[in-house]
Amino acid sequence: MLAAMNEPPTQPQTATAITVTAPLRWLALGWQDLRTNPVPGLLHGLAASIFGMLLWLWAGSQFWWLVGAFSALPLLAPVLLVGLLLLSRQAQLGQRAGLREVLRLWLAADARMVVFGVLLGLAGMAWVLISAGLLLLWTDQAIQTPGDFFRLVVLADDSSLFVLWITLGALLAAPVFASSVVTLPLLLDTEQPLPAAVAQSWRSVANYPVVMTLWALLIAGLVAIGLATYLLGLIVVLPWLGHASWHAYEDFRRAGALQVSAPEPEVN
Repeated sequence: MLAAMNEPPTQPQTATAITVTAPLRWLALGWQDLRTNPVPGLLHGLAASIFGMLLWLWAGSQFWWLVGAFSALPLLAPVLLVGLLLLSRQAQLGQRAGLREVLRLWLAADARMVVFGVLLGLAGMAWVLISAGLLLLWTDQAIQTPGDFFRLVVLADDSSLFVLWITLGALLAAPVFASSVVTLPLLLDTEQPLPAAVAQSWRSVANYPVVMTLWALLIAGLVAIGLATYLLGLIVVLPWLGHASWHAYEDFRRAGALQVSAPEPEVN
């Protein structure tokens, strides 16, 4: 792990009360980070937007599985945006980091993050297959466009397919969210093993269910806006959420809701 990632915060630490308004504060602080150091974040968002557009072009008229791929984005976003956690962490330390530091993080290939990324990828793939299977087999007409999806699924007289689609998506998304909401910041900030970090993430959700539910809804809503703007909104939404996720972790750490010990100093 890079030495810069392992430096404990040097600024004075004060206890933080986590209230129902905390997610709005995380978004405000994340927006401030994005405005202060916009290039790395916007490039992350631009890359995701371009990839989504290429995926849309490649899928052609097969929107029945594309909707699953797009709706899986919140499951995969944490690992895709881990570099932005580093930028917010360094900004908190009074240090400016950029694409070079993000690249170094990726090249470091922390085994814990790699394994966690693979697990999130498998969860996303599972949802894509489940979603595609439902939409392909349940409807009599082919779902080829976003309009078809809204007409045949969302606004259909028989809402059972849409209810089932939403329910299954929520059943998959809830444990993934609980497993990841503070896991990657913990892995970045400490040397904790992956199972311990995931357990602490679950504990945070269990201890603050209302706050975390609101946070999950805000994430889903902002990603939905990004998708609804023909993916252009993702250019801003994804880095905004990436930076905000660091501040969510920081609040839990300062509130004493996480067991975080400073790593041992490295010997050069």
